[in-house]
Amino acid sequence: MCGVFGVYNSKTPAEDTFYGLYSLQHRGQEAAGIVVAEYDENKHKTIYRQHKGMGLVAEVFKDPAIFKKLPGHAAIGHNRYSTTGASKSTSNIQPFSLTYRSGNLAIAHNGNLTNSRTLRKELTERGIIFQASSDTEIIPHLAALSKEKEPVHQIYHALRQVKGAFSLVILANDQLIAARDPYGVRPLALGKTTDPDTGDAIFYVASETCAFDILSVDYVRDIEPGEILLIDKTSIRTHKPISLYLPPSKRKARCIFEYVYFARPDSLVFTHSVDKIRRNLGKNLARESMVEPSNDDKHQIVVSVPDSSNTAALGFVRESNKICRPARFEHGLIRNHYVGRTFIQPGKQSREIKVRSKYNIIRGVLQDRQIVVIDDSIVRGTTAKMLIKLIREANPKEIHLHISSAPITNPCFYGMDFPTKGQLLTYLFADTKDHDEEVEKIREYIGVDSLKYLSLQGMLNSAPRFENETQSYCTACFTGDYPISMDDATTDKEEYDNEE
Repeated sequence: MCGVFGVYNSKTPAEDTFYGLYSLQHRGQEAAGIVVAEYDENKHKTIYRQHKGMGLVAEVFKDPAIFKKLPGHAAIGHNRYSTTGASKSTSNIQPFSLTYRSGNLAIAHNGNLTNSRTLRKELTERGIIFQASSDTEIIPHLAALSKEKEPVHQIYHALRQVKGAFSLVILANDQLIAARDPYGVRPLALGKTTDPDTGDAIFYVASETCAFDILSVDYVRDIEPGEILLIDKTSIRTHKPISLYLPPSKRKARCIFEYVYFARPDSLVFTHSVDKIRRNLGKNLARESMVEPSNDDKHQIVVSVPDSSNTAALGFVRESNKICRPARFEHGLIRNHYVGRTFIQPGKQSREIKVRSKYNIIRGVLQDRQIVVIDDSIVRGTTAKMLIKLIREANPKEIHLHISSAPITNPCFYGMDFPTKGQLLTYLFADTKDHDEEVEKIREYIGVDSLKYLSLQGMLNSAPRFENETQSYCTACFTGDYPISMDDATTDKEEYDNEE
């Protein structure tokens, strides 16, 4: 999972991209980079300049002098959260850029390619030299090998050869290209504003609309699944479809986990409000909950695991009170916002160490109370187990853990960092007889008085439906139903990390 951003026809493209990436920081914290395109009138060609580095956006671009070295009219940027390629390698920091027969090309990618090993082997045998271990580098190499003359057609040719999930922003000489895979797995949105001095349109592309808000940019629409959008000096136009492997059915496979956990609640993702959907998740979770307030308490004390569970907790409380199960939302956990997301920190040891530095308890809220803790998901179980241990230190009467999604039982091959079953908590109890027994064993492992997952149907009922589609979402991590074929799907980050 990563964040991508692009801008065209701006007087300050590097600064715009910095603020866009800053808003998308939650989508990747390992590295950040910006590539800027400037047309050189004297040389009659477009020149690319870049700045990239390991760390948070504000750390990579902490020196204001960096922006003076990045003039131009267009830019793309990337926040990295590694799912393929070594997480510690600077060679994997995007955007990737290269010079080839048609000029300059730069690319930033959110998603995972599921036939990357096959394509990488084929390209290597053809003499292509790879500088990085990321699957993203395959796309510009395929484009460079294309016999097409125009860069957009070369990109078209490249994307017809790849499979998997991809939302892309690409600089091709002085053009900005945005592309999304035919299943629409990862989000990508188009924004627009007007230059106050000239009245010219400035176009923006971003993983989430929260990146538009910081720049006062109007959301126009989503880049459609299977669309290539070309923006240049003369026009903005679309090319589609881009793939021959798109099945005859109208199935799409938008990642429902974007709504559950990953996206910011103030964003529109897949054209819908993340906040509203998370409230629906909480409401449906309350309807399915069997925990009643204890005799000694007038209300259940509902505590969210901040921040991604806050709105689900609000929905849970509202619905609980509506169905006569009195509940009151309280801030029982305080999050240190200067510590990164534990889920996307690379390496198990790092996640464990950071739980205590990320969360602190308010003892007066939790002590001697029946507590319902709302969290969005359990992936590896490390954070949940340590968090419950931390809450126990406040001596609550009971702890009931409610999860606003179904159990994650399968790896993701489309851009989330749980690539093998062995990494999932549910794998530890895969030999159980049924779902109830599995949940009971997970409850014992985590150390709570009860554990409730939202049902798969309850989760799907919380999300909007899209017209003229037999299926709207990818639920592979919950069901094992993979919508995109996997020739040699891999998320080989750990393999490369071990090599280093």
